[in-house]
Amino acid sequence: QVQLVESGGGLVQPGGSLRLSCAASRTIFSIYAMGWYRQAPGKERELVGGITSVGGRTNYANSVKGRFTISTDNAKNTVYLQMNSLKPEDTAVYYCYATLDGVNYWGKGTLVTVSS
Repeated sequence: QVQLVESGGGLVQPGGSLRLSCAASRTIFSIYAMGWYRQAPGKERELVGGITSVGGRTNYANSVKGRFTISTDNAKNTVYLQMNSLKPEDTAVYYCYATLDGVNYWGKGTLVTVSS
């Protein structure tokens, strides 16, 4: 099993930047992949992007490509989501996930609000 704790959400103006962090309770080398989903009010949860622990392969939703970047700090067992050029439609609760032995684990989420 793995526990995930997100941080870094908040209120930001359109065009601004924010970095989310997700700390895992075990070394991320033991985890197949980690990443982020988001859920906006009244909408289904959607994939933002992910990264594999071996090889560091990333994938992103079309809506965030070129604006969001996922990275890891192996020493801190942490995955990051750098969000730039934020738009009001990026407003959502962002959830960290980890895929371990074919099972997805989830953090509790952190709220990102993009508004002027």
